[in-house]
Order: sequence, then C-alpha cells, then structure tokens
Amino acid sequence: MISFIGGVLLLILGYLTYGRFVDRLFSPNGNRKTPAYSMRDDVDFLPMPTWKVYLIQFLNIAGTGPIFGAILGILFGPAAYLWIVFGCIFAGSVHDFFTGMISVRTGGASIPEIVGDELGQVARIVMRVVSLVLLILVGAVFARTPADLIAGLTPTEGFWGGSLFWLIVIIVYYILATLLPIDKLIGKIYPVFGAALLIMAVGVCYGIFFEEGSVPEVTDAFVNHYPGKAVPIFPCICITIACGAVSGFHATQSPLMARCLSNEKHGRLVFYGAMITEGLVALIWAAGAIKFADSLNVAGDTPYEKLLAVLTDNGAHSANPALLVNEICRSWLGTVGAVLAVLGVVAAPITSGDTAFRSARLITAEFTHIKQDKLGKRLLLALPLFAVAIFLFFVDFQILWRYFAWFNQTLACIALWTFSVWRAKRRRSFYATLVPAVFLTLVTSTYICIAKEGFQLPETVAYCIGGVVTVAVTVLFFVWRSRQEIPEKPVYYHESH
Repeated sequence: MISFIGGVLLLILGYLTYGRFVDRLFSPNGNRKTPAYSMRDDVDFLPMPTWKVYLIQFLNIAGTGPIFGAILGILFGPAAYLWIVFGCIFAGSVHDFFTGMISVRTGGASIPEIVGDELGQVARIVMRVVSLVLLILVGAVFARTPADLIAGLTPTEGFWGGSLFWLIVIIVYYILATLLPIDKLIGKIYPVFGAALLIMAVGVCYGIFFEEGSVPEVTDAFVNHYPGKAVPIFPCICITIACGAVSGFHATQSPLMARCLSNEKHGRLVFYGAMITEGLVALIWAAGAIKFADSLNVAGDTPYEKLLAVLTDNGAHSANPALLVNEICRSWLGTVGAVLAVLGVVAAPITSGDTAFRSARLITAEFTHIKQDKLGKRLLLALPLFAVAIFLFFVDFQILWRYFAWFNQTLACIALWTFSVWRAKRRRSFYATLVPAVFLTLVTSTYICIAKEGFQLPETVAYCIGGVVTVAVTVLFFVWRSRQEIPEKPVYYHESH
C-alpha cells in the first residue's frame, strides 16, 4: 500500500514541479491569440471554457486505455507502478504538452504537419500515413468492442439488440460526432463521461484501501511476475501500458483541444494535467486489479495467476479486461458500480473512437487543403475513412490490437524526436523531450524485434539490435545538431499566424 500511496503523491508532485518546469521551458504567452480566435470557424476552431477543454482532453486521451492497459500491465508485477508514474511525469505528459502547445503555436496544426515542418517532406508523408492508419485502427477497434459488449448486456435476441445492430448504432453516432461542430455533441457529453470515469476511479481507490486483498510493494518491481514468464518484462510492459504512461494516440488528439484553447497559459492544466490525471486512473486500476484478484477464490497460487485466470475466464484464448472491470465495480461499488462498469467498458471506448475519426478527417483536410466549414466538404473526407474502417470491423480484434500497440508507441517516439528538433532549432534546451525520445526508441525497436507480430528474435539479439538502433539515432541527432547553422535569435515557423 505504501508504494501505491507514494505513486499517487509522486504524480501530483510531478504536475506541481516538473509540469511547471516544462511549462516554463515553452514560455506560454497569455497575450497571443490562440487558433480558437484567430482561425475560428465554429466547427473545429472555437473557444471553449477551460474546465470543459480539460475534461474533453482527458476523455479524448483516456477512454478505456488507462483501465485495460493497467490491468494487463500489472500482470508483470509492481514494475507497472514505476512505468506509470515515471513514464507519465517525464514522457507522457511532456509528449502531450508539447503536442498541444506546438499545435497552438502553429495554427492548430496536426501532428503530421508539425513533424513535416521539422523533419522534412518525407517524414510528413510517413506521419500522415502512420497517423491515419493508427486512427482508423482505433476507430475500428472501439466500435466493434463496445458493440459486442452491449449485445452481451442486452437480453434481446436476433438482429435487434445483437452485435450488428449496435455496431450500426455506434457507426451512426461516430458519423455525427465526426461531422457536427465540436461543441454540439462532443462538447456536451464528454464532460459528463469524463467526470463519470473519474468517479469510477475514486470508487475503485476506496476499495483499494478498505476491501480485502493485498497490494504488492515496489520492492518486487524488478522481478517478472507474469504467469509462466513467457513474456519479457521489457519492453513488453512499455507497450502494454501506453495510455497510462505515454501514448502516440494522444499526439493525434491534443490538436483537437489546441483548436479550442482560449489562452496559452491554460496549456499546462489541459495537456500536462490531463495526462497526469490519466496516470492516476491507471495507477488506481493497476493496484485495484491485483488487490481484487488476491481476494478471489480462483485457480492460482499468486495474485498474478489469479488475475490472469479471471481475465481469461479460466480458459479463454485471450485476456478480456472488461470482465474484471465489471466484477470489481459490481463487487466494490454495488448498484452504482454496475452502472459505472457499463460506462467504463462501453461508453469510454466509444468516446475514443469518435474523436479518432474526427482527427482523421482533420488530418486529411490539412494535406488535401479542403476547408471544413461546409458539411458537404466534411462528408467528402469522412465517408472514405468510414468505408476503410467498416472493412476492419471484420478483422480479428487481437490482430488489430497487437499492431495498434506498436504503431501507437512508435508515433509517440517520432513525436518526441520532432519536439527535440523543434527545440534545438530555436536554441532552447531539448533534453526534456530528448530523454524520453531515446527511451522510446529503445522500447519500440526492441519490441518489434522480439514480438510475435514482429521478427520473433531471441531476447538477447533483440536487445542488442534495439540498443544499436537507439545509439545510432541518438548520435545522428547530435551530429545534425552540431552541423546546424543556429540563428542569433530563436526562430518560430508559422507561429505568427
């Protein structure tokens, strides 16, 4: 329990100290007009209250990510605490803050355009492809999954109430959320769902302190507790827990709120703060999941074996965290928990899918130069995206999710390198973004060598290759930096708009 309490305090302290340090590195200007005013179109660009922007940002980046990822990640042991806490403070929050604030300074630009401005046209094209693939995968995954869950919760047989029916309903909602002005649908329901997700986390936190079971301490963090230990703790834990520590998906979402931010001074709360909040949610669910599993009378000698037994329903081919979310909420929170469980495993993923398609539309609009002020123009870009996603609805979920996980962290890695270049070009300290960029390079390059969906190399070989790639990229950055003609004064590309 000491480790859990310490983790919570560190996350809060991280926001108050390191968050302030990162904010000062960027030097926000409260007198500069944000894109919400300078590019206002009352569809995607419009000022919104800061509290609402914060809650929408939180739900945009959260969904079920910090819940499901943390539950699966705690199978590795208390190392999950360390990755959530330090990953969130020094990588994830920094990543989200710079994505959002650079977008504010560049007229609400999306991550592919930011990357292209700093790394060149080839990188821009690659990032457009990677971002669209990632977003469509998210949209497909977070339509099929809640449709299946709702169908399982409803007693209706046949088409009405079945998976296909609910899939159609969710797609219709996605289309509306993608096309309507952001304050008409997303702006109204997201704050409610975001608040409910936080309430559910507080309820689980209560259970951590007062329900039966034990919470492991961080002294066991460097031992792999994964049942069977067939899965190496590094880099797999860094891929399994993404949204609670650092996630490339957030780089596609932060520009949505960068277009609605009324003042640059609010960026630390909205971008850095929302990620810290997500880290708190992930930490709560990691500790709650293992404590709940420890109290169960199921197969397994350790809490981790019990947890895996519950996740796989004692024999399923793949782990399903939704089963545990449902059980914890019903057991610890009663009737209210049952309602919150439905919200957590159904509404939360839907609120990730809708903004994924909205982001995809806006990224497409930027490189096609099609303004989005008219409904017909928005339809022109949105319908092809939905057509591709519909095809993916019928692809096996586990295949989609495995590739999504690696794409996700690779995007975060590229974004952090981009921010390091952005800082270096402006004669500013870049180590706050460089250090997590180097670490994620090691994570992603090692993972693709070792993973089932990758090259399936022996662990030692994968670690060596990952190390060589990381050193090579880092050396390349410093060589580039030494050859740069640094201007006497900082340069701000596109930042006067």
